[in-house]
Amino acid sequence: MTETQRAALEQITRRDKSPQALVTRARLIVLAAEGARNQHIADELGLHVQTVSYWRGRWLEAAEGLARAETDEKLFWKLLHQALSDRQRSGAPITFTAEQVCQIVALSCEPPEDSGRPVTHWTPKELAQETIKRGIVAKISPRSVGRFLKRSRDQTASV
Repeated sequence: MTETQRAALEQITRRDKSPQALVTRARLIVLAAEGARNQHIADELGLHVQTVSYWRGRWLEAAEGLARAETDEKLFWKLLHQALSDRQRSGAPITFTAEQVCQIVALSCEPPEDSGRPVTHWTPKELAQETIKRGIVAKISPRSVGRFLKRSRDQTASV
């Protein structure tokens, strides 16, 4: 580990606004550079020994590129944060944008009669149909509408 790398890692651990995951990983790498064994690091930081092994490997993958980038401070910090950050996870892309969810929740606050619906209260099925009719989304299930409404209800402050 170069002095520049060590100084940057120590700076991350001291900075108040550093995300805790980055702080833990930076501390892990510093301890590893000091010669600490994986089990000792795991015990010290409250991690699983396999986690320590994984992040030591990630650091070794990135160390050479970091050393070459030390002359370009902006690039160095970008590579350092990439080395200490989680990798992109696989999975399906989001189906509904935050704006669409907000529009669905806002629609649920309107009286159904204003939309020509012969009901006094919205049901998830009615809201799904009205959402599609208004062009907010191309398709949506009543179950998805129900989840959005439940989530918005859980996030409102109780008085």
